[in-house]
Amino acid sequence: MAKRIEGTTPREDGFRWPGEFEPQSQIWMIWPERPDVWRDGGKPAQEQYKNIATTISKFTPVTMLVSAEQYAHARNVLPPEIRVIEMSNNDAWFRDTGPTFIKNDATGEIRACDWGFNAYGGFYDGLYFPWDKDEALAQKVCDIERIDSYNVHDFILEGGSIHTDGEGTMLTTEMCLLSPGRNPSLSKEDIEKKFYDYLSIDKTIWIKDGIDPEETTGHVDDVACFARPGEVICIWTDDPENSFYEQCQAAYKTLSESTDAKGRKLKVHKLTMPKKDVTIGKDFTIDYVEGSLPREEGDICIASYLNFLITNDAVICPQYGDEYDSLAIKQLQEIFPEKKVVGCPSWEVVYGGGNIHCITQQQPK
Repeated sequence: MAKRIEGTTPREDGFRWPGEFEPQSQIWMIWPERPDVWRDGGKPAQEQYKNIATTISKFTPVTMLVSAEQYAHARNVLPPEIRVIEMSNNDAWFRDTGPTFIKNDATGEIRACDWGFNAYGGFYDGLYFPWDKDEALAQKVCDIERIDSYNVHDFILEGGSIHTDGEGTMLTTEMCLLSPGRNPSLSKEDIEKKFYDYLSIDKTIWIKDGIDPEETTGHVDDVACFARPGEVICIWTDDPENSFYEQCQAAYKTLSESTDAKGRKLKVHKLTMPKKDVTIGKDFTIDYVEGSLPREEGDICIASYLNFLITNDAVICPQYGDEYDSLAIKQLQEIFPEKKVVGCPSWEVVYGGGNIHCITQQQPK
């Protein structure tokens, strides 16, 4: 049985947070079904989740967590190589609700950090209530895998709000981590100390704003990530009319002027934004539930090619039916010559408020 580690921190115990580009044992996901988040009872989203999971499984094993109500259906439509486990949940964002896996390089042991979760802002500006099943999910996963964990429920953190180079450097945004809906009593220095102790982060690079202020309060995984130590990828557009032009320019400037924990000046790769906005159409129908963020015709969705997943031997890239879909794959292939870049349609995931990176979480090997 997995146990909770008490009295020490991961840094004291010799653990660090590996980069996403390091070898992985599996990818975790949660099956979507909320009718107030996913249109048409979740069926279009389920089809894209199935295709994304099937694509990932060609490179890395996938485990899908599914509610009791959807278990039989998901097991029937998912290929047999995908492990399906019944587990209660409030919504389908494993990146944000699952554990952050950490590793001891000397022993090879994997442990995890189980953060607090409050549905992206709690009663201040959160997206749904209740979130108790999501907050309990990380410990359940650790029990299944027999992975010991650290209880960090006193600190609200979603996995999509942070990214690491595996060598002590982290990317995040002020918009999210300093939001009153997360940890309002903590200063920037307090938050950096938490990362120092629990993820062995020596330097946090703060990008001012994300591009998603309403859903996630600006998660960094739509804006920037590490390709490898010393190299980051940043969203980019030259078009002043693009809805996210200012955020792209500002993030690129911040990263271009930054050094990592080892003192290296970062090499910054540009990754295009879609040419056109992905918007909510008039045929979009979800159930209305008080407290959930509504979807209205014409709303601009947060469609970023940067919300991709790096996995073993592959990069799984969002596709929107946009003119720049192939350009994004070409740019990523140049950045990751050692991996195969595969495009997966993900606009249904975008309609729900996230993307490929948001719905997945890697477990290190």
